[in-house]
Amino acid sequence: METGTTMRTRIQQARGVEPADCVLKNCRIIDVFCGEIVQADVAICGERIAGIGDYSGVKEIDCNGSYVCPGFMEGHIHVESSMLSPKQFARTVLPHGTTTVVCDPHEIANVAGTAGIDFMLEESADLLCSFYIMAPSCVPATHLETSGASLDSIDMEKILHSSRVVGVAEMMNFPGVLCGDEEVLKKLLLGKNKNVPVDGHAPGLSGKDLQAYVTAGIMSDHECTTAEEGKEKLCAGMFLFIREGSTAKNLAALLPAVTEKNSHRCLLVTDDCHPHDLLVDGHLDRILRKAIKLGLDPVTAIQMVTINVANYFHLVDRGAVAPGYRADLVLFDDLSDIRPRMIFAGGKQVVEKNNTGKTNTAVLANRFPEVFASVHVDIKEISFTIPAKAKLARVIRIVKDQLITEAVELPVKIINGMAVADPENDVAKLAVIERHKFTGNKGLGFVQGIGLQRGALASTVGHDSHNITVVGVDDQDMTLAVETIVRQGGGLAVVEGGRVLASLSLNVAGLMSTAEAQEVADDFSSLLASAAELGVLVKDPFMLMSFLALPVIPHLKMTDLGLVDVDTFQHVGLWV
Repeated sequence: METGTTMRTRIQQARGVEPADCVLKNCRIIDVFCGEIVQADVAICGERIAGIGDYSGVKEIDCNGSYVCPGFMEGHIHVESSMLSPKQFARTVLPHGTTTVVCDPHEIANVAGTAGIDFMLEESADLLCSFYIMAPSCVPATHLETSGASLDSIDMEKILHSSRVVGVAEMMNFPGVLCGDEEVLKKLLLGKNKNVPVDGHAPGLSGKDLQAYVTAGIMSDHECTTAEEGKEKLCAGMFLFIREGSTAKNLAALLPAVTEKNSHRCLLVTDDCHPHDLLVDGHLDRILRKAIKLGLDPVTAIQMVTINVANYFHLVDRGAVAPGYRADLVLFDDLSDIRPRMIFAGGKQVVEKNNTGKTNTAVLANRFPEVFASVHVDIKEISFTIPAKAKLARVIRIVKDQLITEAVELPVKIINGMAVADPENDVAKLAVIERHKFTGNKGLGFVQGIGLQRGALASTVGHDSHNITVVGVDDQDMTLAVETIVRQGGGLAVVEGGRVLASLSLNVAGLMSTAEAQEVADDFSSLLASAAELGVLVKDPFMLMSFLALPVIPHLKMTDLGLVDVDTFQHVGLWV
């Protein structure tokens, strides 16, 4: 916390009366306020920048003309999707220049409720990479599935009392907003009354329904897939979060909506990232490189991961290289190909690499039993047989690189009166099994477009209620895949011919691992390689599978209660 003593010292160093603690000499500074590049020194006092100009310091680092910009700020991510605990996530993204993360923990909240959020806050406290949290607004996301917990407006109000909770997370229940649901409105009013941002989630919403959604106080959207949709939402007063994650890739489609006049209302975000992508390709630095390659002005791109993020979330102490701001800094040499070579976080040079230190899992499991014992399924009751009741079935068809799916009607393959997978036509069985309360709920159907020819894949990651999702072409392999992840307390598995080819244990809520990032990435790579051997054509089938169970993104999805027509927001039968 800032004190009069620290401020007085910084003032003296800014005046040049005293030498700065540290000075970065010969810099080309990215001025995110004016959109310019300035040649000067950066004087650092403690955790903050004392001044910009010609300075001397106790410690001096000659940057030899390197560019210096603010530390990158992630404006929207579900850390759970990285399969890393907050500590391991921070250690992984810091070397890529990310010094601030604003995360929405609604994944773990759907599994473990407020205990999950408390875990995220404790695990992310006092890290070099600053963590802020949004209060989940949709736990559960809808009434169309079974979640492990429920958060109402009273719970959310308590969560918002934490100093590191900076807003209301994405309001996915847009039908509830449009019909004026009382509890939904109470949640939205929390944001307005506390003067914090309220994130949105409204894929395809347009016209008067969009106007109604925005008039409720919802300020952003990260679900746009076309420039036209992005422009309409910008014109309605929303901030446009341009997503480029491991599965949903909207950057190329949305960049035409960004102009010199509206770019200050745009952020670059990931939403969901897997560990291999973070380790190999990077985090926000990866998106910056791609955006610049696609023609976005480099300084504008940097603004979209720094000052724009800080302004939106009212984080007034960061996001710029300027006096009094937190000394979160990224040094790099090529403006057209941004690759961080030196990072400062709170005035400290980041020297630790991705994976240092171990997590005391036993202590955490004792403190957060709801988080570490979260898979409750009676394996003996598992069955994937589907009696054929017609010749045509409603099938979920995958759209490449998108979370949106198509709803199609296809003839099914029938053997001895039972509907079965049809790998010749790229149709696999899809099941979602409730895993929180031993209900035995199970949704069964079909999915087209994954490419699976043999075996089965299963996962305890299934947005947003995170029941078990399993895809397969053989019922026995599907059963073994589910048994495997249940016995390991959550995670992922690939099975063929009665053998487990690869698996990954996710011991935190069935969503994250306390293992180091490289270990998780290696295990995950083995899963992807095994899936590819079974014919899978999708780069990341597990990320894709997790969204097949999300009934708030059009058009057809599956939950533990059955198929969901997202356009009408109701369950529909499998058979036509």
